[in-house]
Amino acid sequence: MTERDEIPDYHGLHAQPLKPGHTKLTWYEPAHRVQRIRIVLHTCECRHTVYELCAGAGQAFIRRTDRENGTVHETAWALTADAQKTFSQILMGEAW
Repeated sequence: MTERDEIPDYHGLHAQPLKPGHTKLTWYEPAHRVQRIRIVLHTCECRHTVYELCAGAGQAFIRRTDRENGTVHETAWALTADAQKTFSQILMGEAW
């Protein structure tokens, strides 16, 4: 067995299936408000839809990329703590 065989495939975070009564988020076209955006967290690339918690200029937002149809949307920019909470809700299947 080689060293590569000993390392299991790594998958990043996956959003759980939506729960009944989940929160429906409002998604907007990308705003391009700042020159640099830092991706703080992201879901696994193995799914068609990838979510990214992004930060820039002292605020944060969630970016949703649907690779199946080639669309990119984002939530409203908010306080970082609020965007982190929203990202957690997405991961838990409590928001979409």
